[in-house]
Amino acid sequence: MEPEGPKFRRVLLKLSGEVLAGEGGFGIDPSSLMRLSKEIKEVWEQGVQIAVVIGGGNIFRGLSGVDSGIDRATGDYMGMLATLINALALQSSLERLGVPTRVMTPFEIRQLAEPYIRRRAIRHLEKGRVVIFAGGTGNPFFTTDTAAALRAAEIEADVILKGTKVDGVYDKDPVKNEDARKFNKISYIEVLDRGLKVMDSTAISLCMDNGIPILVFSVLKPGNIKRVVMGEEVGTLVGRVRDAG
Repeated sequence: MEPEGPKFRRVLLKLSGEVLAGEGGFGIDPSSLMRLSKEIKEVWEQGVQIAVVIGGGNIFRGLSGVDSGIDRATGDYMGMLATLINALALQSSLERLGVPTRVMTPFEIRQLAEPYIRRRAIRHLEKGRVVIFAGGTGNPFFTTDTAAALRAAEIEADVILKGTKVDGVYDKDPVKNEDARKFNKISYIEVLDRGLKVMDSTAISLCMDNGIPILVFSVLKPGNIKRVVMGEEVGTLVGRVRDAG
């Protein structure tokens, strides 16, 4: 039976840039963008406060730039700009559906986005606006996973919803290993000890230090974002030992 109301009051949805690329694997696929926007709107209509951190891997990934002779810091800054492109696309798509939004960045780019100010971001959420955090943390050498953990702590989100291409956390790569075992619940420490690729270690440590649970689920399955928010058992919960035991 579906719960009467949402399980969470304020969530941070972490999306990889690749989920916007669709089957093409690069750029922004309009149908994928619209599907995600409609799913976010469904959650917003439940009265849930939603912040989004989106990656830029569908356009440019900092680490890949190193292979082409671009230094790591410059490559990471380029990746931050890629996240802004995705954020603006998501903003436009959501507003076409009647969802009020704000894009915020840790660096100044006034013509396109507001500067990130924690109190202002919280106020936007309280007023029912979807806040899209672009530009990562604003610093090179930090991933958008770490940005998601940082922003979730700052806005006091109840949970990080980590939307991925797989339906949870496995003990090994389920694509390459048929015998891979899925976890329903797992602790932060076990994720770090096993070296599981849930989020990078900095992000996991930040969540552990601040007690922010992470729900890892497949964002490719239609309706999953709402299912997770409504408290259905979807994906894998990463949390403290008592929660994940």
